[in-house]
Amino acid sequence: MPVIERIPPQSGVVAGIPWWSGNARLTELSGKLLGAHVAHGGLIVLWAGAMTLFELAHWEPTTPMYAQGLIVLPHLASQGWPTDSYYAIGVLHLISSAFLGFGGIFHALWGPPVLEKQFRFFGYSWADEGKMTSILGIHLVLLGLGAWLLVAKAMVFGGLYDSATEAVRLVSAPTLDPGRIFGYVVGAVGRHWLMGVESLEDVVGGHVWVGGLCVAGGVFHILTKPFAWTRSLFVWSGEAYLSYSLGALALMGFIAAYYIAINPVVYPEQFYGPLLALRVGIFPRFTTEGLVLTNRVWLANAHFWLGFFFLQGHIWHALQARGFAFWQGNSAPAIANEPVVAEA
Repeated sequence: MPVIERIPPQSGVVAGIPWWSGNARLTELSGKLLGAHVAHGGLIVLWAGAMTLFELAHWEPTTPMYAQGLIVLPHLASQGWPTDSYYAIGVLHLISSAFLGFGGIFHALWGPPVLEKQFRFFGYSWADEGKMTSILGIHLVLLGLGAWLLVAKAMVFGGLYDSATEAVRLVSAPTLDPGRIFGYVVGAVGRHWLMGVESLEDVVGGHVWVGGLCVAGGVFHILTKPFAWTRSLFVWSGEAYLSYSLGALALMGFIAAYYIAINPVVYPEQFYGPLLALRVGIFPRFTTEGLVLTNRVWLANAHFWLGFFFLQGHIWHALQARGFAFWQGNSAPAIANEPVVAEA
């Protein structure tokens, strides 16, 4: 009957969590958690740059991209980037990843372990609803600006690839009609909800609206605190926020899987191959009639299963945040600094 030692919260290690459990050890160390966050971003950017150069080195221009197992180059092509810029884009990502990696290492090893002691603006408490919603607001603003970057690329900086004309063109008149844009959301326009978008004008117009809503919502959350009636709806803890994030990622994974499978506007057939159909069975999957393994097939399936496992993580952490102690098999809330006995 080994005893799992409860470690004081100020040490930055969640009670009962071993060293190999990742960022859970850094729950109370905001500075080191920032380092892990930045380093994670660096790894993502590193992968993007390295994968771009890897695919570029193996790309055969006379063979369709969807038949070569490429995933990064088709994205660049569908966004209208000229082929002679692919190398520069890959290198730019590698350089950016180096800066992010250094920032992550700095905060993990040399930066202040707890930000709020030296940099009050960047510090936080998980239970501070006002601070948490302000952080949410900042993220929403950044997401909105990201959506508008795509709008700028489409309207000003080179345009996007149009699968209908098989050429890159500027989208000079995006659809701003709220009836059409939000008609996709409520199912009044198109056959497949958001995935039924039918033109680049609708895609860019949707990003105009999404960007505006994200920025407006972000500013709202930065300037306000949660209303009283909303406070009891949520659990205000680090593990709860993790569960919310995983739930959102699961939803995005499922949407992306369906989008990749059936939408030829955002995922042109020239770069991703024939559209797919969902086969429901013991193991659901997206496939073509002839079982042709294009990059669309495994991109759609990879997103589906990633969404599935993110959903399991969401459920796990949501139950933990609500007080279900999996190591005990009951819903008794964990008590800080008290030993928990686990069966061998």
